[in-house]
Amino acid sequence: MIKQRTIKKAIKARGIGIHSGVMINMTLIPAEIDHGVVFRRLDVGGKLIRAHNAFVNEAILSTSIENKGVKISTIEHLMSAFSALGIDNVLVELDSFEVPIMDGSSAPFIFLVQSAGIEEQDAHKNFFVINDTIRVENNDSWAQVTPYDGFKVTLEIDFNHKKVKESGQNLSIDFAQKSYLKEISRARTFGYMRDVKSMQENNLALGASMDNAIALSDDDVLNEDGMRYENEFVKHKILDIVGDLYLLGANLIGHYEGYKTGHLLNDQLLSTIFERPDTWSIETFESEDSPILFYSEDWQNSL
Repeated sequence: MIKQRTIKKAIKARGIGIHSGVMINMTLIPAEIDHGVVFRRLDVGGKLIRAHNAFVNEAILSTSIENKGVKISTIEHLMSAFSALGIDNVLVELDSFEVPIMDGSSAPFIFLVQSAGIEEQDAHKNFFVINDTIRVENNDSWAQVTPYDGFKVTLEIDFNHKKVKESGQNLSIDFAQKSYLKEISRARTFGYMRDVKSMQENNLALGASMDNAIALSDDDVLNEDGMRYENEFVKHKILDIVGDLYLLGANLIGHYEGYKTGHLLNDQLLSTIFERPDTWSIETFESEDSPILFYSEDWQNSL
């Protein structure tokens, strides 16, 4: 059978919060079967928040979850790493309200999980299987999931910027053929330098820098080291999508397609999916009949 996964040992990391600008301590801790991904806020008495669409409270600049007035923000890059490595059960302890941004990608979280080691648990892993088309629209933006024997993401972005246009604004990745770790994990978040001042005046992006984001002028990339991928912008958006989809509570079996999507539209899509329980099912698989061969390379390399 395809088994649930946790990490082998606790592991710590420290990094800046992209919005708060303060240093944040984070610890990943192994968790038991069927625990799920759960966050614990040490600075507010150890309050717990499950990483699930039911607890999403904000999805504008990033994805945030909240339970009984306690919030965790900017969870999408960490969730993307957990999804890619098949981590079902883990406790994430934080001493602040946001996950540290690290370098603006999911690669540092991938490294952290691999350093802790991955342990298979003696229970079937659940998968979220799409059985019908579910679509949401917001003006000219749209996102949908359709049945697919595996996991595929097709995305088109539309940024009126010279470097983004040159890099390519559409991409389709079938993860049976492409490795998340190699093709997606190092793609960084990005933003316009002209927006930083106004955001900081509103106590946002206080920790943003070229150490954790691609900085764009009106017509160029300002980072001295340039870009990590030729099409890094659309790849980062796919990284975000993988993280947001993991708020279904399990790895998705299906095809996500979108145009000009973001965290808000992803949240609306997930909410619509849960409103239509006839369109999906939770399933387990034996290794020989699994449609998730797309995970095999990344997962096996991380054991």
